[in-house]
Amino acid sequence: MRCKASDSVASKIRIKKKYHLIMGGGLTVLVAALCLLSFIYMPHNPNEMNLGLRFVGPGQNPAFLLGTDNFGRDILSRIIYGSRSVLLVCFVAVALGSLAGSLLGAIAAIAKGPLSAVIMRSIDGLMAFPGILLAMMMVAAVGKGQEGAVAAIGVFMIPPFARLVYSLILDSENLLFIKAAKSYGISRRRLLAKHYLPLLLPRLITQFTACIGAAIMIETSLSFLGLGIQPPNASWGLMLNEARQNFLQYPYLAVGPGVAIALSVLGFNLLGDGLNDLLIRRRS
Repeated sequence: MRCKASDSVASKIRIKKKYHLIMGGGLTVLVAALCLLSFIYMPHNPNEMNLGLRFVGPGQNPAFLLGTDNFGRDILSRIIYGSRSVLLVCFVAVALGSLAGSLLGAIAAIAKGPLSAVIMRSIDGLMAFPGILLAMMMVAAVGKGQEGAVAAIGVFMIPPFARLVYSLILDSENLLFIKAAKSYGISRRRLLAKHYLPLLLPRLITQFTACIGAAIMIETSLSFLGLGIQPPNASWGLMLNEARQNFLQYPYLAVGPGVAIALSVLGFNLLGDGLNDLLIRRRS
């Protein structure tokens, strides 16, 4: 009876994880399609102002499905264009942060000794700062705009990847094929590329996917504070900041970008959760 109960619970968990993967993949594809659409077609120029069409509500004008903002700009076009800014900044930043963090973690795990201590204590120092505070410090050093946002998010992503790679390499040192490879005296570079990397890749993929959701939150927060994407360019966080001034009279201004942020973060988080279960279970 206990075996049947445990099998039933495990089956329900697998089904739940499968739904996470499907739902997360669907939302991620939707956001990616929105980003690709911004390069092909948009209903209106996202930065074109028309003061005669200010605060047109959703459904009031067929040409503006989600309405217009306080400058008469089409909200739907700005959401579509904003997806390009958000996703490109986040993907580039997470890619740079994951590469730097993974290299630092691998060097610390393989080299050991004083070099390992210096690297990991530096990583611990970065982790001591709250995420948004660290991002604001980097933007203050680099400057506002896309470059500053990429640098801020990239530095923020270094510690989680470094800690992940460092711990995974240390945990796998007791595996028999790793010991056998070391006994043959192969170089550290070949050991990392041929033996450690296949072990690390599934976890790195899931970590990368989950970090995209966190990066979206940081980028939109920076834009909301005026430190990220600068006007008149469209960004979801910047749109929320602009909607804040007229939110009580025109609440629809915040609905579109708010829903876009929520669905994007939810999609990448669910996708990372589903991929983690799929890849780890396949490995085992």
